[in-house]
Amino acid sequence: MAKQERVVLIVSFLAFILSSIKFIVALISGSVVILASALDSLFDTMFSVFNYFALKKSKSIPNKYFNYGFGKIEGMASLFEGFIIFISGIYIIYKSIVDFISNEEVTHLNESMAVMLFSIIATFILVFLLKNALKKSPNLILESEILHYKSDLLSNLGVLISLIIISFSGISKLDSIIGGVVGIYICFSAIKIAKKGSLMLLDRTIDDKLNKEILNLLDNREDITSYHDLRSRISGSTIFLECHLVFSENISLLEAHSISDKVEYEIKNLSNEYQWVILIHLDPYDDSSK
Repeated sequence: MAKQERVVLIVSFLAFILSSIKFIVALISGSVVILASALDSLFDTMFSVFNYFALKKSKSIPNKYFNYGFGKIEGMASLFEGFIIFISGIYIIYKSIVDFISNEEVTHLNESMAVMLFSIIATFILVFLLKNALKKSPNLILESEILHYKSDLLSNLGVLISLIIISFSGISKLDSIIGGVVGIYICFSAIKIAKKGSLMLLDRTIDDKLNKEILNLLDNREDITSYHDLRSRISGSTIFLECHLVFSENISLLEAHSISDKVEYEIKNLSNEYQWVILIHLDPYDDSSK
């Protein structure tokens, strides 16, 4: 089992433990912010399990039905995760409004604060594990997981602060107010996750910095006349890049092919974070206007 997949399984187990503890405390205390945090942790568990299988499938080798591999599964997983998390944020906002109107009282504050403190520590460990796994190679699934758990870390901190304020002030309505704020924050985090997934599904190009490095590399080569139709897209951890290189009419095919191999090698060396699939078309003259 790959390191990234193993980390996602560990994260799934820890998220399940967290959600179980939070649900128990939420039922006992009646706190909407604890309930919001419990629901968030429950979705964390579901998506971490889902992401494990998505991560495993995304690394499958290409076949006759999917010639370019399964990298876009990462985008689909992130888009789906963002959508469901957004729905959970809407529910938390709704529950906060209902509890604010009914003026539900929050009890067992000490137990609730202890759970949230434990949750903050555990979530920090989860983010650390995921970041460590991401260092090996870029992966949208892991990036989404990190973004989600970072959101959890901040929302858990907000919940803990709200419970401390309630314990000193005795104003239970603060629980509903901060619960609503946490719900809104979760919705915005979900939009960020979904946006990353949708960009991958829409064949987004490489970032400007890497694109400029490729352009500079081509501009500085004296063994090609010009170039055109440089295009790229990212699918999972793979960059697909196409380009037309224009050569002198008198150059041999063997020499032109040798130069294109050197160009391909130099482009790949610009970033070892990604796998590269480069297709270079050899032109004896500039046909970019056709």
